[in-house]
Amino acid sequence: MQRTHRMTEVSPADIGREIVIKGWVHKKRNLGGLVFVDMRDRSGFLQVLFDPETVSTAVYERAQGLHNEYVVGIRGVLQKRGGAVNEQLETGAVELRATDLILYSVAETPPFHIEEGSHTKEDLRLKYRYLDLRRPDLQRILMMRSKVTHLVREFLYKEGFLEIETPVLTKSTPEGARDYLVPSRIDNGKFYALPQSPQLFKQLLMVSGFDRYLQITKCFRDEDLRADRQPEFTQIDMEMSFADVDDVIGVNERLLQYVFKEAVGYDVPLPIPRLTYAEAMRRFGSDKPDLRFGMELIDISKVVAEMDFGAFKDTVADGGSVRALVVSGQADMGRKKVDKLVSFVRDYGAKGLFYIQLKEEGVKASFAKFLTEAEMQQIIDTVGAKTGDMVLIIGDADGVVCNALGNLRVHLAKELDLITDTGYRFVWITDFPLFEFSEEENRYTAMHHPFTMVADADRANFDVQKADAKAKAYDIVLNGYELGGGSVRIHEADIQQRMFEALGFSATEAKERFGFLLEAFRYGVPPHAGLAYGLDRLVMLLTGTDNIRDVIAFPKTKDASCLMTNAPDIVDTKQLEELGITVNSEEEE
Repeated sequence: MQRTHRMTEVSPADIGREIVIKGWVHKKRNLGGLVFVDMRDRSGFLQVLFDPETVSTAVYERAQGLHNEYVVGIRGVLQKRGGAVNEQLETGAVELRATDLILYSVAETPPFHIEEGSHTKEDLRLKYRYLDLRRPDLQRILMMRSKVTHLVREFLYKEGFLEIETPVLTKSTPEGARDYLVPSRIDNGKFYALPQSPQLFKQLLMVSGFDRYLQITKCFRDEDLRADRQPEFTQIDMEMSFADVDDVIGVNERLLQYVFKEAVGYDVPLPIPRLTYAEAMRRFGSDKPDLRFGMELIDISKVVAEMDFGAFKDTVADGGSVRALVVSGQADMGRKKVDKLVSFVRDYGAKGLFYIQLKEEGVKASFAKFLTEAEMQQIIDTVGAKTGDMVLIIGDADGVVCNALGNLRVHLAKELDLITDTGYRFVWITDFPLFEFSEEENRYTAMHHPFTMVADADRANFDVQKADAKAKAYDIVLNGYELGGGSVRIHEADIQQRMFEALGFSATEAKERFGFLLEAFRYGVPPHAGLAYGLDRLVMLLTGTDNIRDVIAFPKTKDASCLMTNAPDIVDTKQLEELGITVNSEEEE
């Protein structure tokens, strides 16, 4: 019995033909002696009719014994559906009148229903992920993932990119997130690292003359997880020789336009708008702004600096800023909800949150007693608030203000249903700082990585004026998510040496960490630039889910464990001895 069609590959044009389908029993119903079976495979559903008048007794009895999730093969003749057309199904106008049935395997009752939009607890679904993946909605997502990777390859192949694999076992370069380490059995006490990205190898491929490189590859980062992060993730990675910022952006705008058109029928308007990092932070408090709604941050530092209110005046005098959000129509928000907003911003480092509510009966403000009516009105006029609005204000160090208000802006938009734009709003963020100051390490670190080229205007003094130096770096942002990021790379030895020195690396340290790359650069390196997308995040946005675990076949939980396989797990003592590793017991610790 050879399968001739998947469930939704049949159509009214096939009526009268004998076909064979194979898949899972989704549901069975007995109606007046007739047995109806809804069959399911990755394409969708098809109703099958077993009529005791037209099938053998043996086949009819087998049909009566079917249960959900049995795996079967059915031969029959496609016919027009006997009852009303099911408009909810792609195959709702037809049904298969069975003539034969093969039972491939029986199934126990699953621990949860196999259904669209399951409300079963995620931990249980992840434990039985192979069952969870039978759900049509998850199957559609993974089929979209496959389609996207095909489209990316198809487009970039035509653009002259070559797909080249880079190593998975490589050298640890601890500058950034924590590495996953792999002990060596041959060289006890030494370790490989799983790649956080193929960065150094793709630069070496440019040295090798391959010109345009592509790879869809697994990467690994041992970091705290969030809803849109996993310890292992997939990158769409690319690099281009003899390229600058506009070259990379040009290729990738056409790539995004092609993928979104072919995958979901959406026309990405080109060119995609650009915002500098400074403007994005000033207007939205984020370097990944969601442009589907307004509610931009408003700097009122100059206005309040002259007012006799210490929380504002002193903040500005100390080099901080005071910024506001106008939340339309929320003048009557209750105290409990406001208190929750105060707690929210404290999670992002803010010491507090001030508010003004422009009620019909008058103005109510949490700091009214510290200002005159004229001063309060000056703030209201500056932010452009009107009756019925609420103004939220934070005064603190500039980075804290932007981070707290930027996150509050997104939080309020989701809570208050302000995102009415159902489309895709892309934006390039450019001109990132070259460095950022790490309070933990008490030094400047590379905002992206140590191989990012300094902006042309800052070449002379970037290693001295670190706080002001800009990078030739760019991110592509979609609906508040960073889809991908990249930069022009340093290809000049003197610039690279100055960069290492600016980051506090001695010549010896630089050689120990990156010696193989520096050695390669002695033999002629072209100017080059690149970009990498998070494939998981791209598919998440294309399919409309807000959980990145939905787009990965076998994801990890938030503590980086696999509930299905119980990984990570202990290993045999013999394996540890071969690796020269001793694990301390909890009692010894």
